[in-house]
Amino acid sequence: MRGKSLMIQGTASSVGKSVLCSALLRILHQDGVRCAPFKAQNMALNSYVTKDGLEMGRAQVTQAQAAGLEPDIRMNPVLLKPTGDRRSQVIVDGRPVGSMTAVEYHQYKPKLRTHIREVYESLERDYDCIILEGAGSPAEINLRDGDIVNMSMAEAADAPVILVGDINLGGVFASLLGTVLLLTEAERARVKGVIINKFRGDVRILEPGLRMLESRIHVPVLGVVPWMDVELEDEDSITERFRQTAGEGDLNVSVVKLRHISNFTDFQALTLQPGVRVSYARQSSDLTGADIIILPGTKNTIEDLIDLRNRGMDVPIIRHARQGGTVIGICGGYQMLGTRLLDPLHVESRVPEIAGLGLLDMEVTFSPEKLTRQSTGQIQCSAGWLSSMNGQMLDGYEIHAGQNRPGDCVPWLTIRGAVDGLCNPEGNVLGTYLHGLFDDGLFFSALRAHLRHEHPDQSPSRIQTMADFREHEFNRIADIVRASLELDQIRQIIRGQP
Repeated sequence: MRGKSLMIQGTASSVGKSVLCSALLRILHQDGVRCAPFKAQNMALNSYVTKDGLEMGRAQVTQAQAAGLEPDIRMNPVLLKPTGDRRSQVIVDGRPVGSMTAVEYHQYKPKLRTHIREVYESLERDYDCIILEGAGSPAEINLRDGDIVNMSMAEAADAPVILVGDINLGGVFASLLGTVLLLTEAERARVKGVIINKFRGDVRILEPGLRMLESRIHVPVLGVVPWMDVELEDEDSITERFRQTAGEGDLNVSVVKLRHISNFTDFQALTLQPGVRVSYARQSSDLTGADIIILPGTKNTIEDLIDLRNRGMDVPIIRHARQGGTVIGICGGYQMLGTRLLDPLHVESRVPEIAGLGLLDMEVTFSPEKLTRQSTGQIQCSAGWLSSMNGQMLDGYEIHAGQNRPGDCVPWLTIRGAVDGLCNPEGNVLGTYLHGLFDDGLFFSALRAHLRHEHPDQSPSRIQTMADFREHEFNRIADIVRASLELDQIRQIIRGQP
């Protein structure tokens, strides 16, 4: 081993690889090691736009922040964004290269291998250590020939591997043992240890099983990490957040769970605000009692609008707005608020035209060109409560392929001199393409004060930003993982020492 890297692989998806990578990166960063994350391929609808306008997966963005770095597209060269028709948009080096079926992508992957290796080597030259993350399980032997993200990537990076199992799922010893047994001899040689994750209880109970496992797989158990209620942004839409209510208070925020919901990380910041409860609405009854209804981003606006109507969720949303309730649309959700959505070139859907919810007087036309950029918006509005925030700056990013043609709407947010956000004359229905709208807490603080007829508290000391919260979480999970793992052994593994 070259002593420049460590790869974290798992026995399955959602075993906690991403969080452990973030914790290890923060630990190395605290210890003065110049380290960076890397994942060859992500499949997720949660993405981020770098400073140079390139799109990458959220997991490596979070991990870069844990390492004290600005996100770099080299940390995630390939991103797959499912579109809902058994196809995925394929993004390479932050730019879309096409839409492919699983078979088409399987045939395309060999062309990516050399490129991914070159990108990785470029990143590796700039840092002392790279923490790589795998995807799913390396024991998916039917996918071995086309693998570009697990053991083939470990070989390309000459990286030792630590295997992670989730005890919360049950059967952790069998899954760890079975994974190791299904690897080839060369692959097994790369596995230098295992970690048991998400344990609830007294570690002494596990001791007999740990020793038996070590005797079978011939590598050490490097630690047992307890269950951590981690509040860092999630990578995938399989997250448990959709089934939970977060926060406490009497101001109820309902985020509509769209089929192809994307960038739902926009709403984690709301759970930090005092007096706020955030839940995800799957059916019309879930919207009962909502003070604020949010339509989030989506990878397929038209298909998700059709599904919204099929679930009968359009009626309570429209009724809520007509009765003066607050409705906010972000990106695809913003487009749904319009009168008509046009897709003549079938950019997102086979449906060329559909009526929107009719809550904002605007038409949206989809075009093949996708805008991806970090942006700063400025509130400039003549309607309702928003006028009290005139001049306020909001930082975020944009990812969209639609162009709006407004009618009787009121501009409320401008970006680079152009109108980005529109609202109705009453100011209770508004939309924007700006992701990250809530991250600094100022916008939502003013909205909450308006709904509660209170004076807005804009004191920075009273408003927790997402940036501050992330820092607290990174340090918290680093402390837990430091206390749970054999870090001296892990440092030896990274250095390639026996």
